[in-house]
Amino acid sequence: MYDTKLVIAKKLLEQWVKTHPKEQRPVTMDSWFTQPTFCQFLDQTLHLPYVGTLNEDDQVNSQTGLLSLKDFAEHLQKEHQAAPPDQPIFRKISISYKGQPETYYSYCKTHSIHNFGRQRLVINYDRADLSDKPNFYVSNRLYWNAGGITRIRRHRWPVEVYHQQGKEEGLNKYQLRGFEAIQRHVALVAVIYSMLRAAQQDPALQEKLQRQLQVTMEHGTADLRRASQAQALWVLALFISAGLAQGQTLQKIMAPIIQAMCRS
Repeated sequence: MYDTKLVIAKKLLEQWVKTHPKEQRPVTMDSWFTQPTFCQFLDQTLHLPYVGTLNEDDQVNSQTGLLSLKDFAEHLQKEHQAAPPDQPIFRKISISYKGQPETYYSYCKTHSIHNFGRQRLVINYDRADLSDKPNFYVSNRLYWNAGGITRIRRHRWPVEVYHQQGKEEGLNKYQLRGFEAIQRHVALVAVIYSMLRAAQQDPALQEKLQRQLQVTMEHGTADLRRASQAQALWVLALFISAGLAQGQTLQKIMAPIIQAMCRS
């Protein structure tokens, strides 16, 4: 009854290519979307460059047969440790992300990846001793280098952040079937998220919340949401307190609020 995420992604990309026929922007994706048929669609149908993400159990064709990327990376580690200092297997690269330099230790070479065909394979470690868990990226542009592929993949990270923080704001808490209703829900969550992100850059608002609530605030969207809710509760308490001080009954104070809530 409903299109899968891959089908939706294909339709959106087809629409984008039709609207921007001269653009050749790279498509970057996580391991869920890095599927052989989807990558083939990007490469052969839309003729777009892409940077995908593989899992450690995906396989590369080696001289001894199929080898998991995890085992392949461990084999390269041993070669790296035995290699002369001037001929490292994993080379130090630097990229700029949001104006800040980032360093990785990277292997980059063209390989035949099982079910994908020839791909530019990049294996990245964060630590110089290669003791952390590696990331595996592939691209259909066989002449691209490790820095370019890593930079493109790195700029997808805000999408991951939005999905995580958007869910905290209710992105995945809808019980709707109609597409128009779902669109409205997503739009409202996006507005709330955008307002909270804007609030992160508003020191006057943050200072006001901290002064009123007498708490030390962090700077995440979830913290600002909780602080805004706490401020709303505080304002309601002040409203009730002022009404009681004027001699009103609690029922009279709360009546218009309850009526408005019931009507909504």
